[in-house]
Amino acid sequence: MASKVTHFLLLSIFFCIFGAKANSDCLPRRTEYGLVCVCTASYCDYLENPQPASNEAVLISSSKEGLRFAVSNLSFSVEKTNVNTELTLNTTNEELHRSAVIVDSGQVFAQLLIDAGERLTSRFSSSSSLKLQVNRSIEYQKITGFGGAFTGSVSYLLGQLGQDLQDHIYKSFYHKDGIGFNLLRTPIGGSDFDHAPWAYNEEPRNDPKLSNFTKLDSRDEIKVQQMQRLKLVADLENLKIIAAAWSSPPWMKSNERWSGLGVLKLEYYQTWADYHLRFIELMDAKNMPIWAISTGNEPLNGVFFSHFVHFMSLGWIPQNQAVWLNDYLGPTIRKSKFKDVLIFGNDDQRYSFPVWFDKMNRSRPGVLDYLDGLAVHWYWDAIFPPSQIDLTVQRLPGKIVLNTESCIGDKPWQTHGPELGSWERGEMYALDFLHNLQHSYNGWIDWNIVLDEKGGPTYIQNTVDAPVIVNDTNHAEIYKQPIFYAIGHFSKFVPEGSVRIEAKIRSALVEAVAFKRPDERIALVLLNRDSVPVEVLLSDTVRGEIAIDVPANSWHTIVYN
Repeated sequence: MASKVTHFLLLSIFFCIFGAKANSDCLPRRTEYGLVCVCTASYCDYLENPQPASNEAVLISSSKEGLRFAVSNLSFSVEKTNVNTELTLNTTNEELHRSAVIVDSGQVFAQLLIDAGERLTSRFSSSSSLKLQVNRSIEYQKITGFGGAFTGSVSYLLGQLGQDLQDHIYKSFYHKDGIGFNLLRTPIGGSDFDHAPWAYNEEPRNDPKLSNFTKLDSRDEIKVQQMQRLKLVADLENLKIIAAAWSSPPWMKSNERWSGLGVLKLEYYQTWADYHLRFIELMDAKNMPIWAISTGNEPLNGVFFSHFVHFMSLGWIPQNQAVWLNDYLGPTIRKSKFKDVLIFGNDDQRYSFPVWFDKMNRSRPGVLDYLDGLAVHWYWDAIFPPSQIDLTVQRLPGKIVLNTESCIGDKPWQTHGPELGSWERGEMYALDFLHNLQHSYNGWIDWNIVLDEKGGPTYIQNTVDAPVIVNDTNHAEIYKQPIFYAIGHFSKFVPEGSVRIEAKIRSALVEAVAFKRPDERIALVLLNRDSVPVEVLLSDTVRGEIAIDVPANSWHTIVYN
């Protein structure tokens, strides 16, 4: 026990002196809702991708009790492996206050680990093990990747931080020692997460030639500079950017307003297609190529939900969008030098699948050939099952399916804004990732990668949560939430090109999904939502069996050859 605490103490002192290395531990801080990992200009936690030996498995664990990407080495060469993967960080209120003060004063991990080390414990049950069967010969969909959104709010918050702390955000999300994102979603013009609604060519009005849309807006110029820095810091050559418009300039709309019941005027169908191409051209001129566009963010907001949605939106019904895509946007993109830019359809909740596409096709037979992918938002996933996406994919084979937006705190019954350190919110993410990937999804793009402690800024105050929260008082700290690690258990270890393989386990509270990676290793994500520990017997058709003790309320990624 003492040697383990001493080891962590020496590590913390080493990192405090020399700065963050490829492997560095979470600096934990207890909050009202749970635990966050604190990053400052001089320190942030990272983890090199594990490289298991031929007979080994590497177990990466996060738990409600306090683990964040903790690493254990297991072996297929022994009959049973009992692994203590739980670091208990439960403390009294007085101890919590003392630990928080210590972290605030810059003494980092050491004292909190000394306190916690005295309570290291194994809580594994003696109940019979659950069998998890992995069959790598049965393959499903290929993974496109994972990412987050770069909104006006994100760009603004990054600009409030020093360069070192900005770089920690870029590296934490997009570097291989972070959580390995490769996708990025950005608005064309403004969105609800901005200081005000805006679009290109607001003036002059009634201008089909878009005469004032000849260069990027200064706000997008700043974004491009930040994205260039992101690519440099993350050592990322291929950043896949998907762009989507929330609204056209008001003069193109039937109601001539940013929100409310408003659709695109027919006389501006070609202009709106040209608007998208112009953005692609201007971004490409800045060496920031667009990988994909969508047909528009949440088209139902400007039609059926216009009474409730008060941020900028452009309404579509599928029949009209089919005409625009088939007769205007599709030909405009495909006949340009950017003909290889992908087009994603719908960009809305999965309750509209597959009916949306059926109605589009009836309106303009063959229109769906212009679509390379299907964009889905997660906000009503708890009600509408992923089988609706399976059905859509059966009708539209070969399309990429991406979740393109997700956040928590949007519902009337939820806390609006962050619940700093909430394990439960992280678990909601982990479970939805797992369920969607068990079906037809090829990847996931979250909403804002960072927000402030109120869950903004946003001009309509629709504050929500985010994986990383910026201290908006001193701008000297950022907080990695459980949501960040929930996403990372998938994105970090399941790179682009991985293929889902069969993984079966007979349990309501312990679930798993498995992938064969491009490096031929297997990555298996395992969730235990139960309040008690369990033993899981991993059985791989090639490697054999290994027993793993899984703590209560925990997430794990297992990587092996």
